[in-house]
This record gives sequence, structure tokens and C-alpha cells, in this order.
Amino acid sequence: MKLANIAPITELKRDAAGLIEKAAGERSPIVITQNGRATAVLQDVESYEEQQRELSMLKLVLQGEQEIRGGRGLSHAEHRKRVARLLGSRKRT
Repeated sequence: MKLANIAPITELKRDAAGLIEKAAGERSPIVITQNGRATAVLQDVESYEEQQRELSMLKLVLQGEQEIRGGRGLSHAEHRKRVARLLGSRKRT
């Protein structure tokens, strides 16, 4: 993802539809500046949703790593045994 797209807030006011089209077409966010400073980011919805899914996955990975460090994690083999037991008990009921 590149952050080379920069537009002043006056351009956003003047041509919001054009900037939205550009962000969606390039799938790249546009940094909106006000008085020469970055103040907001304009991003298409698909890219935003993808970014949120990726962030959620990273949070889950971090949570898993913290659980393992805290001694609360399971080895892959132990997890497979537990899943097999659970699936076995469901087949009998």
C-alpha cells in the first residue's frame, strides 16, 4: 500500500466524488491535508474491510502467542487429541 496520494482538504471539498473514485480505483488511501498537515485518510470500503480483517487476524495471533507464553497454550498434538475426543463423543450421541 502506498501513501503517495495526498490531497488538500480544499480538493476534497471541490471534488469529493473524484477523490473517492481515485481511492477505489487505485485501492490506495488518500491522505487529506489541512494547513499542510495530514489530518484524515480517505479509503475505499473494500480496502478498509480487508484491512480490518487482517488486523483482526493479527490480534488473534498475538493473543495466541501471549497465551502460549503464559502457559495456557496447547501443543498441536494435544489439540488434535482433544478435538478427536470431542468428535468421538459427538458420534456416539
